[in-house]
Amino acid sequence: MRVGTALCAALTLLGSSPAVATAQPACPNAVQPPAPVDTSEVPAPGMPSPPPLPVPPEPVGGERLAECAEITPPGVAAPPVDQVGAQSWVLADLDSGEVLAARDPHARHRPASTIKVLTALLALRELDLADTITATQADADQEGSKVGLEPGTTYTVHQVLSGMIMQSGNDAAHALAVKLGGVDETVRKMNALAPRLGAHDTRTASPSGLDGPGMSTSAYDLAVIFRTAMQNPEFARIAGTEQIQLPGKPGGPPMPVSSDNSVLLNYPGALGGKTGFTDDARHTFAAAAERGGRRLVAVLMRGENKPVRLSKQTENLLDYGFGLPAAAPVGRLVSEPPKPSVVDAAPEPQAGADSADAQAQGAMSGTLGWPLTLLAAAVIAVSGLFALRQRRAKLAAARRNADSSDEHP
Repeated sequence: MRVGTALCAALTLLGSSPAVATAQPACPNAVQPPAPVDTSEVPAPGMPSPPPLPVPPEPVGGERLAECAEITPPGVAAPPVDQVGAQSWVLADLDSGEVLAARDPHARHRPASTIKVLTALLALRELDLADTITATQADADQEGSKVGLEPGTTYTVHQVLSGMIMQSGNDAAHALAVKLGGVDETVRKMNALAPRLGAHDTRTASPSGLDGPGMSTSAYDLAVIFRTAMQNPEFARIAGTEQIQLPGKPGGPPMPVSSDNSVLLNYPGALGGKTGFTDDARHTFAAAAERGGRRLVAVLMRGENKPVRLSKQTENLLDYGFGLPAAAPVGRLVSEPPKPSVVDAAPEPQAGADSADAQAQGAMSGTLGWPLTLLAAAVIAVSGLFALRQRRAKLAAARRNADSSDEHP
């Protein structure tokens, strides 16, 4: 009884700490993207408009990543706007995850087709690449860019995935979504996967990146997602492939599919990437390259093809990054899953355990529980305000996850 009372008191003490207030950001798009220019984000009749995603109480990846303007190492100038003019960008080390420089990295914008990287990650985790997909008329009727899937023709999952990444096929994204359980289910799974990867600015409304209610992400999140995807050898191979052939119409020749990523085709050392565009998102781009043993990823959001095309701006940003010192990061891509709490880390009792063993474990718990509780209290006291602050942040994150679990039907 004393152990239980002490534990309840400790939990009450932690739970009664003042709630962590949501940060009040000063950056113009820290909460949600700019207003849409068309009706693509109008909810279906009878459906509410999703509220903006919560803003984490502390900037993910480091304090400096909350800044709105250019973020560079001390004494290092930012790239000129006439070379990199996108409203938001992130430049990071693909291997270490260190953020080398950025501009308004957590600004929330629409991803357009760069969100297909998240769709690809989900497909790689849940589908057998050798399994087959028979294209339907619904696939072929998708709006926007298409790879050219022919209704009635059977493809492997690998072929459809390649068409989606290399040529940004919305028909391929739809076919994969159907294979994953349907469009709504795929969107739900994508929105569950994003925060597990560390992408807390991200909510998709479609597997293809076509705009829809509540759509948002950030350059930081896309860098996290792309870095995670590039750790998958199959994704890295597809993203770095210039041309393949898919089955053509029955009785017809194979259909050539070429990458639409001009950085991959023209930039020395390019490893792959993903392009995107919608009227609301404007131009988006994610690309990775290697030089001198360093592998960098550049993500640009809400860009325009001026003063130079966004692909050229991406190349300029990569050139800039390869000239930066490797030992002066301004932040970090946090893509590791959250560490389990003390309660979560406790081993589960094994099914079928001997009753005597169970009784012994109970006795041990009763004997050692009170000293361990005292020890835990001492550790908390020594840790002081820092430990309490960390605990509050974890509790706030847990509440945000719980509150957002029903936002994506």
